[in-house]
Amino acid sequence: MSNIEFTFSDAIAGYVTSFNRTEKSFGIKTSDGKEFQAYLTPTVYARITHNLEEPYNDCTGRLAELLIPGQHVFAYGIFYPQGGEHKFEVKSLVFPGDAPENYRHEEPDWWVKQIHSIADSYLKWQFNYPNQEIDYSNYRTYLNLAGEKKQDDYLQETDTISRLVYGFATAYMMTGEDRFLEAAEKGTEYLRDHMRFYDQDEDIVYWYHGIQVKGDRELKLLSSEHGDAFSEDRESIPMYEQVYALAGPVQTYRITGDPQILSDTQKTVKLFKNFYRDPVQGGYFSSIDPLTLDPRSETLGVNRARKNWNSVGDHAPAYLINLYLATGEAEYAEMLEDTFDTIAKYFPDFENSPFVQERFHEDWSHDSTWVGQQNRAVVGHNLKIAWNLMRMHSLKPKEEYKSLATKIAVLMPDLASDRQRGGWYDVLERKLEPGEEHYRFVYHDRKAWWQQEQAILAYMILQGVLKYPESLRHSREVTAFYNAYFLDHDDGGVYFNVQANGIPFLTGTERFKGSHSMSGYHSTELCFLAAVYTNLLTNKQPMDFFFKPQPGGFKDNILRVQPDILPPGSVKIAKCEINGEPYTDFDAEALTVKLPQTTERVTVKVQIAPV
Repeated sequence: MSNIEFTFSDAIAGYVTSFNRTEKSFGIKTSDGKEFQAYLTPTVYARITHNLEEPYNDCTGRLAELLIPGQHVFAYGIFYPQGGEHKFEVKSLVFPGDAPENYRHEEPDWWVKQIHSIADSYLKWQFNYPNQEIDYSNYRTYLNLAGEKKQDDYLQETDTISRLVYGFATAYMMTGEDRFLEAAEKGTEYLRDHMRFYDQDEDIVYWYHGIQVKGDRELKLLSSEHGDAFSEDRESIPMYEQVYALAGPVQTYRITGDPQILSDTQKTVKLFKNFYRDPVQGGYFSSIDPLTLDPRSETLGVNRARKNWNSVGDHAPAYLINLYLATGEAEYAEMLEDTFDTIAKYFPDFENSPFVQERFHEDWSHDSTWVGQQNRAVVGHNLKIAWNLMRMHSLKPKEEYKSLATKIAVLMPDLASDRQRGGWYDVLERKLEPGEEHYRFVYHDRKAWWQQEQAILAYMILQGVLKYPESLRHSREVTAFYNAYFLDHDDGGVYFNVQANGIPFLTGTERFKGSHSMSGYHSTELCFLAAVYTNLLTNKQPMDFFFKPQPGGFKDNILRVQPDILPPGSVKIAKCEINGEPYTDFDAEALTVKLPQTTERVTVKVQIAPV
């Protein structure tokens, strides 16, 4: 290929190495050590990252002050052919903070403010709150870029409601704002009344895919209606839909202790164990037949007797860790241990690929021909495994958990992150073809909001738990990229995808704020756990959490308040209030509060502090 002799625009992310006032240029070194010279233009403008609902933070007049060695910066500009090379002339700059080692996303209340804004946006978009009451009969799966509903869409998917409920419940835990808890409880009730099926013969609960609303009538959809070039889940009950149906209710249960939520969850877990679980070879099947509940039914076609990451591993982040945190029951700890033992045993495939294997036949032989995925790696799933292995390692330390998490963490940046522009990619081929030096993008080189979340949380927890080398830098880089480019300061919430250079990609369903893939889940989960890992593990700052239990809801009247599975002895309850008054009947080290005997609900505020 001949030399590139045309102009093109692109971005460089890295660290300032020098600043030349005379030439109006600065040196910038990327994450992987490449050095560039960047030239400021007369029309350049710059900002410091600002949170949702904060005013634009212009710093164009401070460039000489900010462009100092070690400062992290995102530079966007134009490459001009010149002298056999390219001259990079900068048009815009984004600084994650106003000094080296100063990142705005590490401010103690950064993520609290962000989840507050995101939750309020979804209240407005879905329910026109506060102008109208919160009413889930008005909920719609699809929302456009500005949060408006498609007029011809009357689909209500169970999973997207559940994920939104998760977001509202989590927003309440972080802010104590009652409107968020109201939205979480009403959403949970709506799921129970409209999306739940109780099988009396088997004493199990499973969840409809959703309902199609037509006037005053609703058509219940039992099997998945999601099926396209990337999926063949139609006409089955996929495990991941059942798993995520529990995400919102279980997070709500952590706050309220509602016994109906616990009962539904226990009966859904019974469904998993009796019909999805493989009692002989371990793990969980990805789908069951809607009529027979048989994972080996011939009607399942390509989904017959298959297992995958979603059916095995997604239990943990979607509901199971939160269920264990709320109950402390050994049954759920054992289920978690079995899940992670299975992942550690079957998912590594390093002799064939640096990426984990995600899809399997019944006997754990590799399935590399399944519809859209083929022999391909979802970047976020690799990172999700590392993140959740480290959570489990704090509950039950095992060398295989730590070694697999750290191996993934070492391999991934060079393979799946953008070391020049920042951020993490989507789906890659798992193997190189002859002559190839870079793993090929399957669909595009865009970057999805949820995959950034997995990278952020993986490296944050590795830093917080292990002080793993380079983890702080990796977590800062991707978190800075996310907050620089994914926050929608015009319409609220976060963008689904951005292009490689950080510019939002606003085409097709990727421009939506609500879809089969997007609701109020990953963005709010990120706010919650990024705040927990940053404040409690890394920066050693206390955090407040809020609960509003039903009288007698929790077993033995014990409220468990540990925010996530953290290293034993790393945090404690510093103080507690009930209805705004100091309260002392708590076990600081066990992270439990002995609730008072009341006939009315009380508001519990606990401050968790690093030890």
